[in-house]
Formats: sequence, C-alpha cells, structure tokens
Amino acid sequence: MVIDLPSTDSDSDYYRCWIEWFINLEGKEYFCDVDEEYILDRFNLTNLPLEVPHYHKALDLITDRLPNTPMSDELRGQIEQSAIHLYGLIHARYIITARGLVKMLEKYKRGDFGVCPRVYCSQHSLLPVGITDQPNVKGVKLYCSRCEDVYNPKSRKHALVDGAYFGSSFPHMLFQMYPTLKPAPSEQRYVPRIFGFKIHAIAELHRWQADQREEQKKRLGIASDS
Repeated sequence: MVIDLPSTDSDSDYYRCWIEWFINLEGKEYFCDVDEEYILDRFNLTNLPLEVPHYHKALDLITDRLPNTPMSDELRGQIEQSAIHLYGLIHARYIITARGLVKMLEKYKRGDFGVCPRVYCSQHSLLPVGITDQPNVKGVKLYCSRCEDVYNPKSRKHALVDGAYFGSSFPHMLFQMYPTLKPAPSEQRYVPRIFGFKIHAIAELHRWQADQREEQKKRLGIASDS
C-alpha cells in the first residue's frame, strides 16, 4: 500500500504503509513505529475494542488491510480518527516493552524530544510522559530526569498530542531498564539576591533592625509606631 500526501511534490510525501505516514506527520515526531507483529497479537490489544469506535476498520487501516471499498467521507474521516486514537493507545503499551524501549531510547539519544529549558540542567534531553493514563484528559508533557520535573512542549502541535499515548510510566521504565543513563539530580538552585545578598538574609536583617528599634524605643520610653 502506498499512501500519497498531495500537499507537496517532495518524495518524502509517499509512504509504504500507514504507520510510516503517521509518524512522519508534523507534530507526531514523538511517536516511534510500533512493530506490526505486536499490533497483530490480540493479547496486546486487550480491552481496546471497547475504547475505540470503528475498532476493526481502524485496526485494518493501521495494518494496511482496509479494503478499498466505497464509503462516505464522513465515515472515512471517523475511521481515520479512530485509527490515530487506536495507534496512540497501542503505542503507550508498546513503548514499555523491551523492543519499544530500545526504539524510544534511540530517539532520546538523538534529542528528538528536545532539551530541558531549566538553565541548571544544561540542556539535558527530555522524554515524553503522560500526566495521566486516561485518554482525552491532558496533553503530553516532557520529563527531565535531571531536575525531575515536567514541562509543556514548545510546539503547539506537540502539545495537542494526548499524553495517554505515552503513559505515565514510560520515562521511569526506561531508566529502570537503563539505570546508567539516569543522571544525578541537579543540586544547583537559583538563589534570589539583591545587591549580592540573599533575599531571605536581607529579610532577616530587616526584622532584626526593626526589633532593635523597638527595644531602643522601649528603653527611651518612646511609644511604638504600631
């Protein structure tokens, strides 16, 4: 099967299969290609027929088995949306398998997910993560293993991707599998200062000065300002 995207004349717009087409769409760069053998194993798809409308047709589209029979544009659009949703849910399961972790590790090492915006993380590579495993709740976030915090993607197209398509466990499973890749936590913290003095130290100085003034007023028999 060849999928033709007519938006440009580039050779890159011609793909041999649906999955190749999908992961090359703009905004879908975080996804890896799920092995067809994994998709065709029904055990890996447990409960998904209950979550995805037009499940069987969507699965046929993903695996390039959808018959080229006439159908309304509305139905075709619904099947295409279901196929994207189904692939995302399968993807979340696949990337915590040994094979899936290897593929995502390659993307991590290439810096495909971007780098941490925090200055003291020194452009450490990020990993996609879901805040929840429930679909249609939160968009994908990016996890930094150095500061152990999450950030919004810079691109709006990435931010619109469902976080459930990556799951809440993926980054932590990756570092469980490859513990040597997990960096030591960043100990550097930004300390607010005014003229070189830490802000909390200045506040303590002001409180001490105020207390001293009050003590002096009491000794001199002067009424307090309060």
